[in-house]
Amino acid sequence: MTKYLIAHDLGTSGNKASLFSTDGKLLKSYTVSYEVNFYSKHCAEQNPMDWFDAVCVATSEITKDINKKDVLALSFSGQMSSCVIVDEDCTPLYPALIWADQRASKQANELIERVGFERMYELTGHRASASYSLEKLMWIKENEPELYEKTYKMLLAKDFVIAKLTNQFVTDYSDASGTNALDLKKRCWSTEILTASGIHPDKLPTLHESTDVIGSLTLKAAQLLNLTTDTLVVCGGGDGPCSAVGAGCINPLELFLTFGTSAWIGATTKDVFLDKNKILFCFAHVIPGHYMPCGTMQAAGSAYSYIKEALCQSEIKEANEQKLSVYELLNAQIENSPAGAKGLMFLPYLLGERSPRWNPNTFGSFLGIKMHHEKADYLRAVLEGVAMNLALIFDAYQESLTTKEMIFTGGGAKGDTLTQILSDVLQVSLKRPDHVENATSIAAALIAGIGVGVFEDFSEIKRFLTVSNYTHPNSKNAFLYQSKKELFDKAYHCLEPLFDETF
Repeated sequence: MTKYLIAHDLGTSGNKASLFSTDGKLLKSYTVSYEVNFYSKHCAEQNPMDWFDAVCVATSEITKDINKKDVLALSFSGQMSSCVIVDEDCTPLYPALIWADQRASKQANELIERVGFERMYELTGHRASASYSLEKLMWIKENEPELYEKTYKMLLAKDFVIAKLTNQFVTDYSDASGTNALDLKKRCWSTEILTASGIHPDKLPTLHESTDVIGSLTLKAAQLLNLTTDTLVVCGGGDGPCSAVGAGCINPLELFLTFGTSAWIGATTKDVFLDKNKILFCFAHVIPGHYMPCGTMQAAGSAYSYIKEALCQSEIKEANEQKLSVYELLNAQIENSPAGAKGLMFLPYLLGERSPRWNPNTFGSFLGIKMHHEKADYLRAVLEGVAMNLALIFDAYQESLTTKEMIFTGGGAKGDTLTQILSDVLQVSLKRPDHVENATSIAAALIAGIGVGVFEDFSEIKRFLTVSNYTHPNSKNAFLYQSKKELFDKAYHCLEPLFDETF
C-alpha cells in the first residue's frame, strides 16, 4: 500500500504543497499565492495567516483522492530571516517582517557597536544586518514596545505554521542560523548577542534538528488540512539549506546555484566556512553536523520580473493570447542581443543588497545607455547584471574552494538562455537535475521521511533526483565577461556615495 509524505515550500510569493510517495515520486503539487506589502523605502511585510491559510488550502487540494491515513508526515522548507511576533495562542501581533525588509539598519549598527563587527561574524557566521530576524525584533521592541511586551515568541515563517499545527513553538538550527542570534559552533542561542540586543531569550523558540518530529497534528489542524491526527509534523528547515539538499548538494565541498526571486550560491561543508572579506555567510545545515556557506543576492528573478512589467506589456499580452510563457518571448529577444548587451550594464540592486555589497541603501541602475540600445539589450543587461553579481559571490568561494562545475536549480534553471549567460559569466559548467523548481520541496519530503524513519539518511536523495542536462561555458565570452565584471564592480563603488541620497 502506498504511503505518502507532504512537503511545503513556504516561499515569498506563495506556498507550494507537494505530495510524494515514499519511493521518491512527485505525485501532485498545488500552489496558493499570497501578497507582499512593499512600502516606504525599506519595508516588506506579509500577513502570517496568509501562510497558514495557504498551507491548509494547498494540503486539502493535494490529498483529495488519497486515503488520509496513509499520509505519514509533512514538513517544510521556509523563507528565512522573517520575524513574526505572536502571543501564547499563536495569534500574530504585528505583520511579519520578511527577509526583504531592511528597516532595522539602526539596530544592526547597534549590534556592531556592542558586540563588534568581527565578533558577530565569528559567532553567527553572518554580519550584523537589517536582513535578519533579531534586528527586526529589536526594531519592534524600540518602535512597538507594548507589542514586544505582549510577545510570547518570535517565530520564523515555517515555525509559525508549525505552531498553528502542533501548538509547539520551535525552530530548527538552519532557520535559527538565519536570525543573527545563533552561536553557530556551539549550536545554541548566543547569550552574548542576546544580552547586547536587549532581547529576552525566552522570546525565542526551542531549537531542534530539521529531522526532529515536533508532534502530530492537533484535531483542529487535521480538520483544516483534510488529514488525520496520525500525521506527524517534522521540523524542516530554511529554504537556503533545503535548496542544497534538493539540488543533490549533500557531499562536502560541492557547490550549487539557485535562481528564484532571489538567488544564491551555496555549498555543503563539514566545518564552519567563513571568508576573509565576509562576502559569504554560513548557515547550520539541515544535514545534522554540517554547514552551508552561502552568498545570497536580493533581486534575481525579481529583477527580471521587474523589467518584464516595466517594458514588456506588449509581450505579456501576446503571450496570453498565444497561451505561452512570456519568458519564451523575452528569451527569444535576448538571443538577438550579443554577449555584453552592446555595452549596456545593469546594477540589480532593486531591494538593497546582501552579498557581496551588504548595503541596504543600494538602488538599481542602468549604465552606458546609448542611442543604439534596444529593448533586447535592456533585457539581456538585466540577466547579465544578476550574473555579474553572482560571479562576485563565486569569487569569494574560490579563495579556498575551487570548482569547474555547479548544480543549478530554481525557476531560472528552466530557461536555456539564462543558464548559458550564467555559465559564460561564471565560467563553470552548470548541471541541471530534473525537477529544477522542486529542490526545496524535495528536501522537505526527504526530511519528513528521515524524521519518521522511512529513509535512513540524506543519501536517499538519489530516490528523488537524476542529472542529465549540462551547459558548458562559451570560452569566447570569457575575456569579455571578465572585463565587464571588473567594470561592474567599479561602477558600484563609483555610485556608492549616492546610495544614501533620496531620489
